[in-house]
Amino acid sequence: MREPSRATGSAALRAGWSHSHRDVSGGWLRPTVFGVVDGLVTNASLISGLGGGGVSAHTVVLTGAASLVAGAFSMGTGEYISVTNQNELVGAEVSLEQQMLARFPAAEEEELAGYFRQYGADPGTAARMASAVSADPETALRVHTRQELGVDPQDLPSPLVAGVASLFAFSFGALIPLLPWLAGAPYLWVTLVLTAVGLTALGIVVGRLTGRPVLSSGLRQLLLGALAIAVTFGVGHLIGSHS
Repeated sequence: MREPSRATGSAALRAGWSHSHRDVSGGWLRPTVFGVVDGLVTNASLISGLGGGGVSAHTVVLTGAASLVAGAFSMGTGEYISVTNQNELVGAEVSLEQQMLARFPAAEEEELAGYFRQYGADPGTAARMASAVSADPETALRVHTRQELGVDPQDLPSPLVAGVASLFAFSFGALIPLLPWLAGAPYLWVTLVLTAVGLTALGIVVGRLTGRPVLSSGLRQLLLGALAIAVTFGVGHLIGSHS
């Protein structure tokens, strides 16, 4: 939680509001949610397709476990590389902006004044603000990159955090529909019930985190997952019945 400014925080607290904000730039929420949903839907759909095809319980366990391991490492590696490449691209653009600030300081300061004028400052105030910011090269670089790239070069997501979060999240999600088969209850309906509960619960948690209505968020996750599972079951049944 990031602390609010002293004045605004006091006014908000007096009115009964908490003005502090959650950290939305750490790079963990998206890969975690995406990983759990992907693991849950992937393995539930896979098991449903195998169940629809009439394969043995041993085949379901073997295939589901292989899917869990392969998918987890694929997700973790992909997320790590994706965030790394994105950060490297941002780094290259920040380096270019740093060179522009060093070679054309007057033009960059005027550009900064233009941004402040767009925010409503009068020309004189905008010029003074731009001059004050440009006096510190690091501050000027941060402000320019925020305006031109929409990112803060000192607050980029961690590739390691994103990769690890994605790996473990996928593993957790993929394990849920496989649990009945590992526990000696190889019944497809048990997998479907656990998956429905998991998808709904995850949707509710995400709704709680993002401020969306929790019921609609849970139902959205459930309906999308059910669609994937139903289609995969139909394909498995179709192929299995003709084998």
